[in-house]
Amino acid sequence: MVAPVLIVGAHGGIGEALARQLAEEGYSLYLTARDEGALADLASETGARTASCDVMDAAAIKAVVEDAASDGGLAGLAYCVGSIVLKPLKAAREQDFMDCYRLNTVGAALAAQAAAPALKQAHGSVVLFSTVAAQEGFGNHTIIAAAKGGVEALTRSLATDLAPEVRVNCIAPSIHQTPLADKLLNSQEMADSLAGMHPLKRLGQAEDSAAMAAFLLGQQSSWITGQVIAVDGGRGSLRMRGQ
Repeated sequence: MVAPVLIVGAHGGIGEALARQLAEEGYSLYLTARDEGALADLASETGARTASCDVMDAAAIKAVVEDAASDGGLAGLAYCVGSIVLKPLKAAREQDFMDCYRLNTVGAALAAQAAAPALKQAHGSVVLFSTVAAQEGFGNHTIIAAAKGGVEALTRSLATDLAPEVRVNCIAPSIHQTPLADKLLNSQEMADSLAGMHPLKRLGQAEDSAAMAAFLLGQQSSWITGQVIAVDGGRGSLRMRGQ
C-alpha cells in the first residue's frame, strides 16, 4: 500500500480543495471531518478512506492517525481545521481564548505528535494553517491571532524536532471565499470591501491555498521546512497608495 496523506478537516474549504488536487496528482488519501457522512461524495470522487474526528478530543485524533498510518506510514499530514473568531477585546471571554487555542494550536500539535512516527517512516511532510492576522495586528482579532500565532511558533518547533526525516511548514492565508468565512461575506458590499483591501483586489479561493499546500506536501519542496508562507493577495506585506 502507498502511504496516504491524512487531511484533518477535509469537509469544505481548503481541506476539500486540497483533497481534490492531491487526488488528481495520484496521492492516496485519508480524509477526516467531524461528520464522516459529509465526506461521502468527496470520498467517492477521490477514492479516499474516511473517518469522523472531533479534534477537540485527543483520543479521537490519535485513533484516526493510527488508522490512517496502519498500512505503512504517512506521506503527509495537513491540519486544515480552523476558525474565525472576531470579537472586540472587551467582549472576549476566557473560554473564547481557550477554545480557539485548543482547536487551532493544540489540535495541530496533537495531530503532529501522533503522526510523527508514521511520518518519519515515510519521510512525510506536514502543513499547518495560520492567518495573515497573526502578524498584522488587525482590530477585533485578538482571540484568533493569538491562537494562530501559536501555530506559527509550533511550526518552527516541530520542524526542528522532526528534522531531518519530516518537513513542517505553515500557510498564512488572508480571507478566502469558503464556508468558514460565510458570515463575513454575507453581502456583496462586504465582499467587495474586503477584496479591495488586498493589492490583488480579490478574495482568496480555496484552491489558492490548496495549491500551496500540495506543493509543500510534495517533493518539489523537499528543501523547504520551518517556513510560514503567506497566501494573502499581498495584504500582509504590501501597502498600496492611500492605505
